[in-house]
Amino acid sequence: MTPVHFSFSSAFILGLMGLAFHRTHLLSALLCLEGMMLSLFVALALWALQFESTSFSTAPMLLLAFSACEASTGLALLVATARTHGTDRLQNLNLLQC
Repeated sequence: MTPVHFSFSSAFILGLMGLAFHRTHLLSALLCLEGMMLSLFVALALWALQFESTSFSTAPMLLLAFSACEASTGLALLVATARTHGTDRLQNLNLLQC
């Protein structure tokens, strides 16, 4: 495994571990998701450059578009939960409560 592949895979694993173990606030969970998406974007972009094919060049841009949609939805949910519950702590959110 090359050092470039190791760095992007370790960045993705660190984001995944941060999402799994340190999910006290919704904002920290969203930041971990964005870090994972950023490492996937850079890895896909380097993969497309490595193969020098035009058919792979649209995959990073498509991933970046979905990442922007995910970020805007996450921020909208963050604002909505902060307004209704007064905080963004994930322990205070109860999905069974209306």
